[in-house]
Amino acid sequence: MADTTSEMDETPSIECFQNYSAPEVFIQGIAGIVNQEDVESMIIAQKEMLQRFEKTNEMLTNCNALSMSHLKTTSQELKKHTQMLTELRKDLDSTFKRIATIRSKIKVQYPDFQKSILEEKQKELEQKPVDSSSSGSASTASPYNSDTN
Repeated sequence: MADTTSEMDETPSIECFQNYSAPEVFIQGIAGIVNQEDVESMIIAQKEMLQRFEKTNEMLTNCNALSMSHLKTTSQELKKHTQMLTELRKDLDSTFKRIATIRSKIKVQYPDFQKSILEEKQKELEQKPVDSSSSGSASTASPYNSDTN
């Protein structure tokens, strides 16, 4: 009977590996060497990181959705403001063209009046002390100031 038990101990180990390929046998051998507690701790750490990444991904998705809604409303407001500025510019251009037309008509109809106005301005400039801070003001640099017309 002792012979049958020794034969049975050797044969199952060979038969056990006959159904597996060489890489599978190698991996099973390594799996026996690796500490299972370390593997479990790595799996737990990976699951925790996965949860963190999922939460981060959800927060970024919410942030993107919020940013898109703000972008949509802001772009609509920007379009409205741009359109308003364009209309204001057209109105100002029209107004200054009308003023220039009126000035030219006054200049043709009343040339003496225009000369007297220019002379009065010249006198005012000579009487006022020169202020260096007002020399570079935006009102003098405006293309719409056309006193010489």
